[in-house]
Amino acid sequence: MRHCERLVDSGRRAFFARGAAVAAGAAVATALPGVPARAEPPLALLVYPPKRLANVKSLQVDAPLVIAYPDDDSPGVLLKLGRPVEGGAGPDGDLVAFSTLCPHKGFPLFWRADDRTLSCPGHYSRFDAERAGQQIMGQATQNLAQFRLRVDAGGDIYAVSVDELIYGRLANVRES
Repeated sequence: MRHCERLVDSGRRAFFARGAAVAAGAAVATALPGVPARAEPPLALLVYPPKRLANVKSLQVDAPLVIAYPDDDSPGVLLKLGRPVEGGAGPDGDLVAFSTLCPHKGFPLFWRADDRTLSCPGHYSRFDAERAGQQIMGQATQNLAQFRLRVDAGGDIYAVSVDELIYGRLANVRES
């Protein structure tokens, strides 16, 4: 039983990460001599624009900060959870950020500090903020998109990428 729980916990993120690595390896392995390599990166390796979200000093535990990433049409939330968590960033490993669009139908999610979930009022999906946005109930068929964070020496928090597809998008970065 314990083995099954670990398989479930590894989730879709691990599957897609391994798949991207295999696809990248296959692309390199099939390159033909004398044919120039593609100039643009493969879709699995999208480059996201870093965006400053806040400073560590301005955050309080369980007080969500409304953000947008990778652009203003993509609402999200930045959270300081007060203890190290999966996917957490910062000096305490407790900073996380997520899209607030439910991956099921795009309803806006709201923060529940009592159980540390992001919850959907539309079809009752709930996502665990302490476990990298893992879906714990509801109609959604994928985990919540998490924004990967980087914190610089001055405490400024930057979003640098997204680990799942944001609802309503074929790619998480707009073409200019």
